[in-house]
Amino acid sequence: MLKKIVSLVSEILGNDPSRTKENRSSKTIDLISYLSRDPENWRLNELKLKDTEIGREILSSDPEVYKNVALDLSEFLMVRELAKQEKRRNRTFFTYEFTDARVKGAMMELLRKNLPFSEDDLILLFRWSTTYDINYWRCVPQIIKQVQDFKKRSPWTPQLQKKLENYISVVSSDNYQDAQLRQQLLTLKELAGRGHRNPIVAGEAWADRALDDLSKLNETKRTAWIELLSVCAASKGSTPTAKWQRSCDAALKNLGWKNFKTAVLTWLPLVDKPRTKRIERWSEWSPDPNLMINDTNADILKGIVWTAFKKADEDVLRAVAALALSTYKKVPGVGPRCVRVGNACVWALSQSKLSTAIGHLSILKTRIKTPSVQKLIDSALEKTADRSNLPKDEIEEMGVPTFGLTEVGHLKRNIGDYAAEIVVKATDDVSLKWFDPNGKALKSTPASVKRDFPDDVKGLSQTVKDIRQMLVAQRERIDSLYLDRRKWGVSEWRERYLDHPLVGTIARRLIWKFTDGTNDPVSGIWIDGHLVSAVDERLELSETGISVELWHPLDESTDGVLKWRDLLDRYAIRQPFKQAHREIYLLTDAERNTNVYSNRYAAHILKQHQFNALCAARRWKNSLRLMVDDEYPPAMRALPKWDLRAEFWIEGVGAEYGQDTNEAGTYLYLASDQVRFYPQTARPNAAHAGGGGYGTTGRGEAERIEPLALDLIPKLVFSEIMRDVDLFVGVSSVGNDPNWLDSGANDNHREYWYDYSFGDLSVSAANRKQILEKLLPKLKIAARCSFDDKFLIVKGDIRTYKIHLGSGNILMKPNDQYLCIVASQSSKPSDKVFLPFEGDQRVAIILSKAFLLADDTKITDPTIVRQIRHT
Repeated sequence: MLKKIVSLVSEILGNDPSRTKENRSSKTIDLISYLSRDPENWRLNELKLKDTEIGREILSSDPEVYKNVALDLSEFLMVRELAKQEKRRNRTFFTYEFTDARVKGAMMELLRKNLPFSEDDLILLFRWSTTYDINYWRCVPQIIKQVQDFKKRSPWTPQLQKKLENYISVVSSDNYQDAQLRQQLLTLKELAGRGHRNPIVAGEAWADRALDDLSKLNETKRTAWIELLSVCAASKGSTPTAKWQRSCDAALKNLGWKNFKTAVLTWLPLVDKPRTKRIERWSEWSPDPNLMINDTNADILKGIVWTAFKKADEDVLRAVAALALSTYKKVPGVGPRCVRVGNACVWALSQSKLSTAIGHLSILKTRIKTPSVQKLIDSALEKTADRSNLPKDEIEEMGVPTFGLTEVGHLKRNIGDYAAEIVVKATDDVSLKWFDPNGKALKSTPASVKRDFPDDVKGLSQTVKDIRQMLVAQRERIDSLYLDRRKWGVSEWRERYLDHPLVGTIARRLIWKFTDGTNDPVSGIWIDGHLVSAVDERLELSETGISVELWHPLDESTDGVLKWRDLLDRYAIRQPFKQAHREIYLLTDAERNTNVYSNRYAAHILKQHQFNALCAARRWKNSLRLMVDDEYPPAMRALPKWDLRAEFWIEGVGAEYGQDTNEAGTYLYLASDQVRFYPQTARPNAAHAGGGGYGTTGRGEAERIEPLALDLIPKLVFSEIMRDVDLFVGVSSVGNDPNWLDSGANDNHREYWYDYSFGDLSVSAANRKQILEKLLPKLKIAARCSFDDKFLIVKGDIRTYKIHLGSGNILMKPNDQYLCIVASQSSKPSDKVFLPFEGDQRVAIILSKAFLLADDTKITDPTIVRQIRHT
């Protein structure tokens, strides 16, 4: 039969036109002949055996005929594949045809049936399957089925065992192993009797520690662990199935929760550590495997996380949240390091009944900016809210942990003869202090406490770390409340904000607006145990009939805002974000003329990756633009509470792949354009990646609607959206990079860099000027500083310097020579400088440069000295 098929192969390839139909075999030859007709017609690839006369004839035969046809087809495909490989080795051109795919499809149909293969037949199948270079062609699931069926009816011989082991080795050698193939390999290994082998792959810090820990156990405990790890390695899908959970529960029962928890708390933190055995060679098209997690190990980690969720306490939840942060770290050219493990962590946190799980999800929401992950976290919070029959925003408020703080910003705990205190003064000011039995403050942790109470000391240090992370998450959440239109009754506001042991450290430094529906609203802030007004008068509030919301400077006259700023300055209250000093964006005459769009922040050159990260941080939806023939929507901010959508139009800059893009084809720079507002139901716009103008897409069923007139947009919405756009431009513009001209960047943007670096001030820069005008008179360098339109003028002993209040870049008098000082090289402003809010790093950078340049004779950095003394 093989000779006849080989001859038929030659005939099909056109090598032996003298072959006649009489020389061909029966059913197999007829089937191959039929499938070989019209070889370039891809539509015939979808044919099933039942769709052809010869196929129906085969299907109506007995299993022995099925078997023989399947073996004949395997021999045919093997000859074809070997011929192609020979041509590839000889670099001989060959034309791809669909015959092989059709024959393979027919063979797969037959191999799904219970066929009476002998030992020799099964060996032939192994040989055929391993002829191919990639697993895609190897029909691994069908091979598994035939091995399983054979084992049920026939003895398994040493020869078959050897062939199966070799087959597993070949299949495992494929560099690309998706989740489905990894599951198939697990099944093959079980069929080969490898069920009790440890599935962990060495070479990663956590894996090596796990292997070492298990090697020290007795046989019973080690077997229990390997049973559980094997179940974990079989994890698949986005959530565990009921069948998987039953297997997991049985394995965990044998092992014991205590043993499992101890290992989880030891192994999971090590996932963030570098590989212990570096991989030196990999495909140029693949990411650096030293930055990734081995696929099998990733499946095991996912299973471990799924196993942990049912009994997870606060320690385990903390470890799971930290694992999520580690696995969501971005790898160049890939994105998140291991999405499936990170997603498993989010799922596990969403299933926990502990309130601290919500807090961990809130931290992840602020730390992980990948849009798909943001969506997953939002979904997790929604599901948690649904279980509690509460809105998501209330769940986020109610789920903030106290971390043991007994009053706002304060925790005190006695450990042995000493006392430990955690004090929270600001988002970036959390301290752990120790006191001796007489109440005297100590400079460090007492040695006896470290020795006798190591777990307590470790727990306190972890609490400080957790508090710092949570404060950042809560600050960002509260800052976003303006566009969420959140209001509370007085009692719930006190419970969730003002008097909350952790959130209170933020809420008590903010101004709040109180409305009773009858009288004019009043505003107040918490000072010295009471709510007071802007003129420092005590406020008395009823617990009923009053709504509370976050105060915005648009709520006050200019005089009222200035009074608030004076009060904050008098009491040295450092707000967690800009509130009293918040920028206000009002419609300009130019925007009234354009009517439906704003060009205020058009024609800027932005660093795309930095812009994309800022969008995620400010809850805008954006996609990185690639230099491809495709369309992209603008950066968008959904405003469901207002039934609106804001759009910021952008497009890629440049046309040279590799010069204007990175290696992955992502544009390095974007050009900014219009800001527009649409109803939330409007059909989205899109533009080609490289520009050409935006237009309404034809996708979806949303209605095509024109942009809204800007004067119809609520003032608060317009101001907050324009504030975001100002932030995007103010941070990601190439004009902000003092080192940009020397970086070898595109000369086409040199003129833009100068225009932006030393041009007119934006609203945020003008606001920064007002703040510095009030701060500088109190500083020791005040006599050397003055203001001139767009610049802070600093008089040094060697030169006089002009620091631009927008970009922070510097010119030197008398010839406006550019001075390059990278922020990390400059000195920091004095600790005695009081900044009225957290978060505006540009103010701190400008002040640090001013302090440095005011005393320019003491500058030692050679790169700065060389520029200053060069004339």
